[in-house]
Amino acid sequence: MTSSPHSPILVLGGTGKTGRRVVSRLRDRGVAVRVGSRGGEPPFDWNDPGTWAPALRGTSAAYVSYFPDVAVPGAPEAIAELARIAVAGGTRRLVLLSGRGEEEAQRAEAAVQVSGADWTIVRCSWFSQNFSEDYLREPVLAGEVTLPVGDVPEPFVDADDIADVAVAALTDDRHIGRLYELTGPRLLTFADAVGEIGAATGRDIRFTRVSEQAYTAELAGYGVPADVVSLLRYLFGEVLDGRNAIVSDGVQRALGRPARDFREYARRAAAAGAWSAA
Repeated sequence: MTSSPHSPILVLGGTGKTGRRVVSRLRDRGVAVRVGSRGGEPPFDWNDPGTWAPALRGTSAAYVSYFPDVAVPGAPEAIAELARIAVAGGTRRLVLLSGRGEEEAQRAEAAVQVSGADWTIVRCSWFSQNFSEDYLREPVLAGEVTLPVGDVPEPFVDADDIADVAVAALTDDRHIGRLYELTGPRLLTFADAVGEIGAATGRDIRFTRVSEQAYTAELAGYGVPADVVSLLRYLFGEVLDGRNAIVSDGVQRALGRPARDFREYARRAAAAGAWSAA
């Protein structure tokens, strides 16, 4: 173990899907945590490099989650510079949240690996929680999920598994120099996933496939920023082309237990009221 309760761990994206889970788990262990966000103290903003060194100062390790996504242009360069600042300032343990099948993400991984840090890469498939804590929650509530994706399966990964692996990597030397590909235990199409949510909620929720053009036009019509539309076009049009239709054993290798299944996630989220209209 290298982290102590007196040497904080910086969690970038500490209010996001994985980051807030990492923060909670570290605090449960009695580890001091610094939440890296624009509202943090000190603040951290990926768009303001002047905030990076103050946020890192005095920390023993950092969980690096890039906003809006490690696949976007410019992410590898930003992460390389963050890693340089971290190592120079004494923050040697870096755990990078990465994505499968994404060219920019792999460049970001390489930047961390050559930085001189004690690194761990957590390379993830599509998050299950995108259906309950992100842009797919409203369509689920509305009873129809419309996406530009067909029968290509995806091994959806639970954000709780990601957080468990990240915390292990942040606090245990055995994970230094490891790359973990995290997926769920089985492949599901998006239609399958929507069906699992319908079964868990007892509701009839439809899945409808649309063209990429129709989908992006609809997003633009709702005022979704152009950079977000571009990212979603990339994720649905390229990353979900079958390249990631493989189940990996990363959770098992890192934690010594199986990955959580999507059905378990859907039942747990439904019981917690994730899809209950407020």
